[in-house]
Amino acid sequence: QVQLVESGGGLVQAGGSLRLSCAASGRYAMGWFRQVPGKTREFVATIIRSGDATDYAESVKGRFTISRDSASNTVYLQMNSLKPEDTAVYYCAASRSDFLPRGAAEFGFWGQGTQVTVSS
Repeated sequence: QVQLVESGGGLVQAGGSLRLSCAASGRYAMGWFRQVPGKTREFVATIIRSGDATDYAESVKGRFTISRDSASNTVYLQMNSLKPEDTAVYYCAASRSDFLPRGAAEFGFWGQGTQVTVSS
């Protein structure tokens, strides 16, 4: 069973930064998604198993960076220049894919979610 443990959410003012972490029980392609009440889960960023390739939603390009530490099987989401519209519950997810998954259906395992709130 794949286990994902997230940390790093919190409250920050607009323009500030936060870093989310997700510790996995193995090496997988990893992604970050976010969800606000009443809306579908939204893709944020993804990183291939090797860490050599990444992809981002247009809304976060240039502000968010996904990275991984292969030694500890931990994936990070560095979020800079945060905006109130970034407020959501953020979920990390793991995929057995050998490529760069983007759709929620491509991820078979999910973390518990961590709240990120950006005040204006």
